[in-house]
Amino acid sequence: MGTWGPGNFNDDTAADHLSIITDRLITEVAEAMSGDPLHIEPDEYWGVAVPCNLELLYVIAQQRYVGAQLPEADMIAQWKRAYMTVWDKTIGNLEPRPEYRTQRRATLVQTFDQLAELAARHQA
Repeated sequence: MGTWGPGNFNDDTAADHLSIITDRLITEVAEAMSGDPLHIEPDEYWGVAVPCNLELLYVIAQQRYVGAQLPEADMIAQWKRAYMTVWDKTIGNLEPRPEYRTQRRATLVQTFDQLAELAARHQA
């Protein structure tokens, strides 16, 4: 087992643990995005959890911990297109306030875009 510092994420076991966690987040998103689009509508569990998982991945990856995984930037772009298509088609059914709709959409786009940009930098 290798240890390279005193931090909580500074050894091989921590890196393995972080790899398991980030893999789980990615797998959940991939499964949600490949399933029935109904499950990623704005008022469904995965419609809420997918952006949460993406933001968690972003926060973790920003730390540059060994073991943190990210999906490919192209995959994130595909997920964004699919997710936003469903969101745009169905959000009106929930009759949100116009300002919420605008702000929430911007947050969702930013969530996908910032992760894709970070993934592209890590892949370079």
